[in-house]
Amino acid sequence: MNKKRVVVIGGGTGTSVVLSGLKQAGVCDLTAIVVVSDSGGSTGRLRDEFGFLPVGDLRQCLAALADGKHQEDVRQMLLYRFNKGNGLSGHNLGNLIITALEDLKTSPGKAIETAGYIFRINGNVYPITEQNVNLVIEYKDGSVRIGEAHLDDPTLGGQIIKAIKLSPHAPIYYKAAQALKEADLIVLGPGDLYGSLLPNTLVRGFKPTLQRSKASFVYIVNLMTHYSQTHGMTASDHVRQVTKYCGRKPDIVIVNTGIISPKVQARYAQQQEFPVFDDLKDSSEYEIIRQDCISQVTTKQDINDLVPRSLLRHDSQKLATMLISLLS
Repeated sequence: MNKKRVVVIGGGTGTSVVLSGLKQAGVCDLTAIVVVSDSGGSTGRLRDEFGFLPVGDLRQCLAALADGKHQEDVRQMLLYRFNKGNGLSGHNLGNLIITALEDLKTSPGKAIETAGYIFRINGNVYPITEQNVNLVIEYKDGSVRIGEAHLDDPTLGGQIIKAIKLSPHAPIYYKAAQALKEADLIVLGPGDLYGSLLPNTLVRGFKPTLQRSKASFVYIVNLMTHYSQTHGMTASDHVRQVTKYCGRKPDIVIVNTGIISPKVQARYAQQQEFPVFDDLKDSSEYEIIRQDCISQVTTKQDINDLVPRSLLRHDSQKLATMLISLLS
């Protein structure tokens, strides 16, 4: 019996959560299509120095798909972050390895493919494009910022993002396009809406490929708003932006109903971030799945990681169970 093909589109942490749950279930062929407009942290430093594709989000997906008896060792190696060393402090070992492969191989896609062979991943990881691109962010007040790292700048918090685009224009990586064409299920999210998810839709060829796909298209709504990206946005606001940029409405929207503890909410509130309010109404245009899909384990920030990370995560097993049920 042929396994169903599942394509997960996004960035680092959220996408890796989905991949790890589905990998453990072992009932589908997995492909990750990953954003390449990141410009912060270790990834940003390497990108500035070497001029290659940013590798941080790709590395997290490779770690999530690592398989075999040494998978935990491989995962730890890919995620290891140096805490000392002149020039090394703050860098991630996996980022350095993939950057070296980009230098050795004839194309970024080939470099990631080679990394997949080396780390024996169970699935495929593709960049959305092989071109080096920057995210251009236009705010409602008319101001413009270039670089994805601005989306984590708290001084820009509360502003409404009017539009995003890529500079320069870039075509979709042909293997990413092929994976979308052959998919049985396409999953977008969870992840930063304007940083990890929507930039994938901006490459030339993505929209028509998604629109022509016969696969069910699933969108997983984020747990919390992001002060410098989605401040005040409700679940329906998120879905509207996904529809606008994808050129296609999701067939299924997954919304968390699990309880977020007051203690965790208070920590988020200090950063002006709050649970995404579910204002979605039953619609004939898409199915809404409301279930507890939150992890009860909060994530600690690595003191050597310069990029702010979320405390909360979706639960990989709960998401995998929901997604697999959609395949059947």
